[in-house]
Amino acid sequence: MAAQGDATDLRERSVGELLRQLSEETSTLVGQELALARAELEQQGKRAGMGAGMLGGAGVAGLLTLGALTATVVAVLDSAMALWLAALIVTVLWAAVAGVLGLQGRNKIKQATPPAPQTVETVKEDVRWAKTRT
Repeated sequence: MAAQGDATDLRERSVGELLRQLSEETSTLVGQELALARAELEQQGKRAGMGAGMLGGAGVAGLLTLGALTATVVAVLDSAMALWLAALIVTVLWAAVAGVLGLQGRNKIKQATPPAPQTVETVKEDVRWAKTRT
């Protein structure tokens, strides 16, 4: 809330001075909002990077274990059924694992994609403030 002296001081200034002050304050405000948006986007980028890293890690782990584990499981199942059926069962199991890991990674990435909420809210507050000042 402005003090009585501030209001009197503003009334004594010329329109040009007031416009210059408004321009300076607007520039400062825009710069601060951009800095806030940048900080929020960096934070969201880190979250997205973690999700992408998890997806990559899941892929690497899957490839490293797929060969040996697949051969082992197929060999075990082959003693109880036809070789082609054993291989088909193992393939379906690996598809299920890949699906679960893919969904988890996608969900992590989705958590990082909304627009910068704090910046959106402060911009709305700034607009409301500017409307009351004019």
